[in-house]
Amino acid sequence: MTGVLLLLRMQAAVCQTKGTKVKLIIATIKPFKLEEVREALTGIGVRGMMVTEIKGFGSQSGHTEIYRGAEYAVNFVPKIKLEIVVAASMADQVVETITKTAQTGKIGDGKIFVLDVAQAVRVRTGETDADAI
Repeated sequence: MTGVLLLLRMQAAVCQTKGTKVKLIIATIKPFKLEEVREALTGIGVRGMMVTEIKGFGSQSGHTEIYRGAEYAVNFVPKIKLEIVVAASMADQVVETITKTAQTGKIGDGKIFVLDVAQAVRVRTGETDADAI
């Protein structure tokens, strides 16, 4: 039993080490900032990202619109969600670039989350972790 426990602890340590090599950055930004943010990220060496159109609410709450003479509340605000996987050494630079580029100084500029990635695999080649991105 002691050998099995030691093996499990070693595997857990390896997973924790792997998780620090690659980071997932999830950012929400205003839609009109997408192209500017993409260009800035490409400029610092980001080679790819996933982009999703989303709706959300937070401090910005929502707004009212008029359609065919009737006023109605729009509770969810359109946003863009970016998902970017980078080497851990590059994460701070990516966050700083998104922050500077997406910022308008108004409510609703967005949020950025940085998470550890336990494993990354490139499907075509089988490369893993930093080599997969």
